[in-house]
Order: sequence, then C-alpha cells, then structure tokens
Amino acid sequence: MQPGADPNHLLAQARGGDAAAREELIRRYTPFILAVVSRTTGHYIRLGEDDEASIGLMAFNEAIDNYSLEGGATFLTLAETVIRRRLIDYFRREGRHRQVLSLQAMEGETAATADPVARDEINMIDELADRREEIERYQEELSSYGITLKDLVKCSPQHRDARDRALAAARVVAANPLLRQYLLERKALPLKALEREVETSRKTLERHRKYIIAAVVMLMGNYEYLAGYIGQDRRGGQDGRR
Repeated sequence: MQPGADPNHLLAQARGGDAAAREELIRRYTPFILAVVSRTTGHYIRLGEDDEASIGLMAFNEAIDNYSLEGGATFLTLAETVIRRRLIDYFRREGRHRQVLSLQAMEGETAATADPVARDEINMIDELADRREEIERYQEELSSYGITLKDLVKCSPQHRDARDRALAAARVVAANPLLRQYLLERKALPLKALEREVETSRKTLERHRKYIIAAVVMLMGNYEYLAGYIGQDRRGGQDGRR
C-alpha cells in the first residue's frame, strides 16, 4: 500500500481485509471524524481524551465494513450519518442527549438521510447493529443456564413434530408463573411439573431440555430478530397437547 494511495482504493482494500489500508484510511480521515463528532456534540472533541472521539472512530470503522460501492451514496456521507447515529445512541444510553445534541446536529442527520439510497444504507446498518446486540444479549442470558449457541445447533430437534412439542412445552413454562419462577431461580427446567402439563414423556423433555430452555428465554425476552431462528413465532396459548 502506497502512502498516497487513492481513498477509494484504500476503502476497497480495507473492505477486502487489508488491515494496513484500514488503519491508513482511519488515520487520514481522523480530522473529518473529529469534526463530525464536534459538530454533533456541540463542543470541541480531543482524541484520546473524550469518549465521543472513540465512538466516532468505531462508527467510521463500522461504515467501512458496511459501505456498498454500488449503493450510490458517497462513503463520507454514509460515514457521517453513522457517526451521528452512534453518538445519538450513546447520548440516549447516557440519558443526557437533550443537553448536548445541538440543533445543527439534528439538522445534519436529517440532511444526510434525505437521500433514499443513503437512508436505506443507514437502515441496513442499524438493523445489523441491532441484530448483533440482540445476539450478544441472548448469548449472555443463555450462558446463565450453561447453554451456548453451539449447543442449540447440536440439540435442536430434527423432526418438525418433535420441535413443535418442545416449543409447546416452552410456551407452557413461559405462560405459567410458577414454572417460570422455578426456571429463573434454579436455572433448570421443572421437568416433573412440566410433564403433568404436556403430553410429552419425561425422557423426551430431558432430551430436549436445552432447546426448551432456550425457547423459554426467547419467549420471555424481547428478541425481535432472533425469534424465527428457533422456530417460534411468539404465539401464546398453546399447551402442547396432541
């Protein structure tokens, strides 16, 4: 990679996995990143001193990964919008966005997303980020039960009827306050009580224990994107009787 390489060439190399090109692209556009962050926050931002600067750098890096060369919107337009969005998310989490977001920042976001192509790009990036966050949250919750996503791949029922019965059992647990409390407190499936509620053998419930627990966790939590991956559609009221 040449020091004076064209930015578009650097962008293509960075998206292709060239770490040096990515670092050079970020280094070259650090003043741009800091300028966007400063305008968005309404005060001067210093690299290495302000958290907002780090968020801006991470957002720029995110824009590199998600930019489509065929999309139509320029990379810097996309990068600026992603930086603003991530800062707004940060301020909202911190509970102080009303105090620090300037009118100029909000107007800048409106202008950047006026282009339908750019808006579609940003919506896609936001959805990808939401999906990643949801997966991480789900993994963390499953870990409290000693379950990993790899476990789910291995233990998922292979046949549709077995899967339906397991999901029906999960719905029973999620809908019953006593069974739900048992699961939450003991981190174990209430097999004896559950066996009385569904027409599924204790042996089958034990075999699908991890899958049932994972489905209960999904039903009790707010997992909009992941709901379809384990085959449940959030419909309640089914007791699994056949």
